[in-house]
Amino acid sequence: MFVTVTDYFGHDRVLRLNSPEEVTESEHRITVDFSTRGRTDLADIPELIFAARATASFPGAFPPFSVRELDRLLVRENVPWLGRLAFLKRILPQQFAANAAEDTMLIDGSVLANAPFNQAISALRNRPARREVDRRFVYIDPKPGHPSFRFGKRNADGTSDIPRKPPGFFSTILGATSNIPRAQPIRDSLEKITGRSERIERMQRVIDSLRNEVEDTVEALLGRTWFLTQPTASRMQKWRHSAQEKAIVTAGFGYRAYNHLKIAGVVDDIVATARRSLPDASNAFFRDMRAALWTEIGARDIDHMPPHKGKATVRQIAFFRAHDLRFRIRRLRFLARHLTEIVENVIDMPNDAIAKMRDAIYNCLALFLDLETAEFLGADFAMAAKSGIDDPAGLIDHLAVQRDLVRTDAKVDKILCDAMLTLPVAARRTMLLGYLGYALYDIATLPLLQDEGFDEFDPVKVDRISPDDCASIRTGGTAATLKGIEFNNFGAFFSRSYRENDYLWGRLHGAERMIDILISSLPPGHAFSVERAQSYKKRAFHAILDEEQDRLTHIQPLIMSLRAEVEQIHS
Repeated sequence: MFVTVTDYFGHDRVLRLNSPEEVTESEHRITVDFSTRGRTDLADIPELIFAARATASFPGAFPPFSVRELDRLLVRENVPWLGRLAFLKRILPQQFAANAAEDTMLIDGSVLANAPFNQAISALRNRPARREVDRRFVYIDPKPGHPSFRFGKRNADGTSDIPRKPPGFFSTILGATSNIPRAQPIRDSLEKITGRSERIERMQRVIDSLRNEVEDTVEALLGRTWFLTQPTASRMQKWRHSAQEKAIVTAGFGYRAYNHLKIAGVVDDIVATARRSLPDASNAFFRDMRAALWTEIGARDIDHMPPHKGKATVRQIAFFRAHDLRFRIRRLRFLARHLTEIVENVIDMPNDAIAKMRDAIYNCLALFLDLETAEFLGADFAMAAKSGIDDPAGLIDHLAVQRDLVRTDAKVDKILCDAMLTLPVAARRTMLLGYLGYALYDIATLPLLQDEGFDEFDPVKVDRISPDDCASIRTGGTAATLKGIEFNNFGAFFSRSYRENDYLWGRLHGAERMIDILISSLPPGHAFSVERAQSYKKRAFHAILDEEQDRLTHIQPLIMSLRAEVEQIHS
């Protein structure tokens, strides 16, 4: 969870330039982030209060918030805050270092950034799927097209019959400091997702165009041998190594760029892994660690390609086998897609065989994903990471020994081999050729992806939850359902019944849109009638109304009216 907050006075941040080398700029944006990873709850109660109170400090309506206010509240209520110093150091690092965290004045994040889309988009890479997924980015907009404040007479639907005039003094100030940032469209952030999805779709087209050539290359390398349909774990290991050597020769001069990208990916992976184990370390620390790792890569002569064509050095091959975790993950995600699009949809075979093959692929994927977690790496790796700047060789070697990717490769070969042997011969051969030939696909597609989701092969679809997208119960969108938009969007602050109204509609609209989104995830060819969808929505609406009947005491007439309106839905 990401909560946006604004540092009213700002804090200094150093920017690195060419000339001058460093400049100091005032930064006001703060993101308070929470995660359940590694713990059973989201955060300590005082930390949630901190985020809620700070992000609710709308200018002019509520006073700025400071840690001292929270401290007084906790003392009065006798609530302990055991992780206070660690939290303040993480959320307010510059202010904490300057002994000013308690006096930092915080106001609503909407002054600069109302929706933390960039943070959520960045989190996509840290949410790798361990099962087959339909990746969605869902955002909520409770009042699209309704700015936070409007001056002048408006119609019920938010429009105006009065010609627009130049804004006055106070209108201009309010619009510049709050209204415009809060209402600014999220187009730029969504275009990032669109661009990422387009790159992935482009990569998929490249893979499709290469399939016949890759399969012919692998078959020519291994021969159209009977053994290709009778894999064993030991044979698969030998075939993998032979296919990768063939891929290097086939790539020719292009392998040099691919080789450097792989090395850069390993360095990035080591730094990202260190970040997870050292969450309190500064950006400068990891920048220096990256530089130290590249110096060690150069000292080991890993980034140097020999002048003659088509040969990776023994050191490079050993380095990738010990460290290239991303390649293994990409290969398994490719294999999952290969199973769905090339085998399941083309070759007639039992469903249980498909399910067993899919389970095997994702079980193997989980083995590799576990190797990059802070829980698996433990305190020993954290100690090695702390010394990573002074001893990058020790960090690299420690990670190689602890992960032992070659041993995991052997496990994966055995799991996949056992699953492939349950497939019909044609499907078995197709899956094996895809697995062995992946290095050829990777050489062609890695430059296309760059850092856009190295291990993802599915585009991200974007869905909105909004009153304007829900018409099953009542048409008219926001203006016909929400009460809080009155009094310049402060209506719900003054009325309990308004709050109950908007809360109930939020649940109903959320249920409707989640059903729509689930239905939209069905694969092509799986029909789902409008009547069937409406019947599910009616059941969900009634369940919500039943649950809220006794709790929402100020809007009983609305609940009765909604029951009647729900019954009018055609199913």
